[in-house]
Amino acid sequence: MPGGRLTPQERQQITLGLAEGLAYAEIARRLGRPTSTVTREIMRNGGATAYRGDLAQHATERRARARRTSAVRLPGAPPQPHGRDADAVREYEALFAAVFMQSGLPVMTARTLTALYTTDTGSLTAAELAGRLKISPASVSKAIAFLEGQGLVRRERDDRRRERYVVDDDVLYQSTMASARSTAYLGEIARQGAEVLGPGTPAADRLENIARFVDVVSDSIARAADQARDLLHGRLEG
Repeated sequence: MPGGRLTPQERQQITLGLAEGLAYAEIARRLGRPTSTVTREIMRNGGATAYRGDLAQHATERRARARRTSAVRLPGAPPQPHGRDADAVREYEALFAAVFMQSGLPVMTARTLTALYTTDTGSLTAAELAGRLKISPASVSKAIAFLEGQGLVRRERDDRRRERYVVDDDVLYQSTMASARSTAYLGEIARQGAEVLGPGTPAADRLENIARFVDVVSDSIARAADQARDLLHGRLEG
């Protein structure tokens, strides 16, 4: 049943497929499921390196129980903004955070960044983050410090002098440019190594090739970021 819920047996097959190093599309083909279904399942439950079928099954059952309990206990709960489905939002946030975790972010940091990206204001205070994620202020502070270090959020004060953490187009642009500079620096170090090891030697040639590769990549990242920012702000001519 391509449209039905994944069964425990299918989740175990996903576990085995990942252990074999199969692509998501191949796992989905073997299950007779859409690739998007398999991708969501894996990313929602820890990503390719941490996915386990039995844990994913328990997590799915736990989420289902939580939804039923919420429906019973909170029949008069206020609706989500813009008529959003609360369960769908929660599931999407879990998926979004899993993508960040797959890229290397710690769990709380990934959840914090997801909360900022999925709020309509694009900014939250420490207290709002702690309440929304049900985590301690210390956990918020640690996550924000990490994100600031990566250039993924910035701080500003609102009209009540409260410190707010912000994500917007400019933050994303600055973070991308910082990544380009970091990549370019790797090229500089590689070239220094080529000089130290002696031009024309196999090791020096290898480092020089790394430098050339990195030059192209960092320049492409910077130009793409500039172009994307111009496109977002309508500065490109048609």
